[in-house]
Amino acid sequence: MPTDYARQLLAVERTPTGNAHLGWMLAFVAGATNAGGFLAVQQYTSHMTGMVSAAADGIVLGQPQALATAVGALLAFGAGAACTSLLVNFGRQRQAHSIFALPLLLEAACLLVFGLMGAWLAGLQAVFIPAAVAVLCFTMGLQNALITKVSRAEIRTTHVTGIVTDIGIEIGRFLYGLGGTPVQGNAAKLRLLAGLLLAFAVGGVTGAWAFKALGYAATLPLAALLAFLGAVPAFDDLDRLRARPND
Repeated sequence: MPTDYARQLLAVERTPTGNAHLGWMLAFVAGATNAGGFLAVQQYTSHMTGMVSAAADGIVLGQPQALATAVGALLAFGAGAACTSLLVNFGRQRQAHSIFALPLLLEAACLLVFGLMGAWLAGLQAVFIPAAVAVLCFTMGLQNALITKVSRAEIRTTHVTGIVTDIGIEIGRFLYGLGGTPVQGNAAKLRLLAGLLLAFAVGGVTGAWAFKALGYAATLPLAALLAFLGAVPAFDDLDRLRARPND
């Protein structure tokens, strides 16, 4: 059942399988959002390395708009991460089943707003580009903080530099272990990392193709997917509250 699968992905008690499947799914969403978002705003918004460089360029080249956009993106990404932390801790304090669902629902809402409002606001370039970049960076900050908390910092989904680095490390361990040394690679970790890289890449191709074909509406299926995943445990909590005897 799809609802049972959603519960497994966002269960409070985590399993390696649940973490891996959620990580692959969110890596796909991040790749699609990053590639599709680039076609919309000419900025990659899933990682902040480029934004720091863009801010530095804006200072040196005397481009205040580029500087403001980059700084706004950094602040938005950090705000998204902080928001996830607040939502998760809020849910934990109340022993909710949906502690990991709330950030996904907020991410879905952000993508929904971007998809519905993007075409309408696209003509206002001076306002739309910085606002759209900030919204997309906020959603990526939400997502990156969520999978970090879920996996205890073992999985990242919004950027692949660390993923590729870890893949290289594991391959090196395997190669070194061929000489009969005690150092051995971790096959399960390598499969997880390769899956994250593949999911991000497939998401990127899908997102770019969808935006080219559908425009801003390409984010709506991503929003629907995240909303469905988050809604299942959220409704479970509502049912649990309704079942409580009145004090």
